[in-house]
Amino acid sequence: MSPLFTPYSLAGLELANRIVMAPLTRSRAANDAADTMTALYYTQRATAGLIVSEGTTISREGRGYLFNPGIFSPEQVAGWKTVTGSVHGAGGHMFAQLWHVGRVSHTSLQNDEGQPVSASAKTAAGAKAYAYDDAGKPTFVETSTPRALSTDEVRRVVEDFATAASNAVAAGFDGVEIHGANGYLHEQFLNPHVNDRTDRYTGATVAGRIAFTLDVVDAIAARIGAPKVGIRISPYGRLFDMPAYDGTEATYLALAAELNRRGIAYIHVMDQSGFDTGEMAVDAIPAQPPFWDKLRKAFPTGAIILAGGMTLDRANALISEGTIDLAAFGQAFIANPDLVARLREGFPLAVPDKATFYGGGAAGYIDYPSYRAA
Repeated sequence: MSPLFTPYSLAGLELANRIVMAPLTRSRAANDAADTMTALYYTQRATAGLIVSEGTTISREGRGYLFNPGIFSPEQVAGWKTVTGSVHGAGGHMFAQLWHVGRVSHTSLQNDEGQPVSASAKTAAGAKAYAYDDAGKPTFVETSTPRALSTDEVRRVVEDFATAASNAVAAGFDGVEIHGANGYLHEQFLNPHVNDRTDRYTGATVAGRIAFTLDVVDAIAARIGAPKVGIRISPYGRLFDMPAYDGTEATYLALAAELNRRGIAYIHVMDQSGFDTGEMAVDAIPAQPPFWDKLRKAFPTGAIILAGGMTLDRANALISEGTIDLAAFGQAFIANPDLVARLREGFPLAVPDKATFYGGGAAGYIDYPSYRAA
């Protein structure tokens, strides 16, 4: 049997296969809460061994995109409970991706139209948020200039993450994934060209760069347990004005070693090379083979997931050689709700319509047929 279709125990959670549905922003939540259409969308794809939800904002402050379901209000928790109940009923498992975009936001999304917050006051050059323009129309707009979080405010954001994790478990999720990738808040602390702080979260040292992320992991683990925690990272990523720096490998290997010591479930690596959001393509350097060997040595107790440019052959090869444990597929799941069956049976894959990636209704969301139905 192809290794991709073998069962896998993820920190005690028994997965039917090693296929992960990667988090995909779809901007379909009209009231910022998951609804019955959201439930159908994920349930159609519940044959994945693990589903990681779309980025789920931990607070209003953490938003960077309109019409995304959050996890900070009772209505949002209730909405997600409908989703997880349906996914579990179909035999699937699901983690919530906890998201704070930091500086990749716009004043129209913030409380009282205030400034977005970040590790520093540096603007994300060329980045866009999905927010309201001057006429009040939803569209992609240039991000606003952020302000740096005070040290006390950083501690408050840590608690926001912990509360969101508790809410996620209350909503029926099997665990949570911290969104530490793609140029959002965690990476704004991890990158020393963005993080110019001088407190304990300083970007001048490796220990300072990883301190915020470790504080979040510790706070969440104290609430729901470390085996229910994963994290997504994007070493060498360039999305949303993340400049390259010489200490990348040292930073992420130090983070991995600390995460291993804490016993979290997995590290989910996003390879941004060739990444295309439908709005922008990304020029990034993929992690090289020596990095993977070092990552495995730094994080031997948990699972390693890889997303980005995934194919059946690549997944099988990487799993067989022990580089990764689980393979995440992103855009392929948009047009192929039955992706697991298509990969297993060798059926052709449908191509998603990029015009319907973000916003809208059922079209391009829940109307893609399975191969046998088509």
